[in-house]
Amino acid sequence: MSVNWIQFQPGMSVSELHKDYGTKAQCKAALIQALWPSGFVCPHCGSAQAYAYHMAAGPGWQCQACDQQTSLTADTIFDASKLPLTIWFQAMYFLIQTKNNISALELKRLLRVSYPTAWRIKHKLMQIMAEREADRKLDGRIEVDDADLGGAHPGGKRGRGSFGGYDNLKC
Repeated sequence: MSVNWIQFQPGMSVSELHKDYGTKAQCKAALIQALWPSGFVCPHCGSAQAYAYHMAAGPGWQCQACDQQTSLTADTIFDASKLPLTIWFQAMYFLIQTKNNISALELKRLLRVSYPTAWRIKHKLMQIMAEREADRKLDGRIEVDDADLGGAHPGGKRGRGSFGGYDNLKC
């Protein structure tokens, strides 16, 4: 049996995360690159001509064609968040690097934020990921690792001694 290359993909270490996204400036630069890889484009009219200015929350742009103003976090999950981008980037890292998901309580401990904040961050990120993948359908050969097959068995005894335990499996 050959080695599954997906399991051995190189990931990002925590030290690499801090090196690449450890400051607000690095996170803002990464966000600008993700939003506008070829330079600023007005989200309202599509023009590439804009005046850049600085706001308290970060950089802003005013389109020369339609005079609409936009900020770096406008129309993103970071919009109106009081948390620094570094916390958001760390949360994204911890959420995608764990094999079996991460609890909001563990995220709270890792990010040093309150539980409601950790819960909100986690669920916002998971919602965005679900929306992004909603239109994709699996096809071809699909392999699943660490899965429990089956479901509820109607009738029968509940609890200890019931059928369905690992010792009662028939393969």
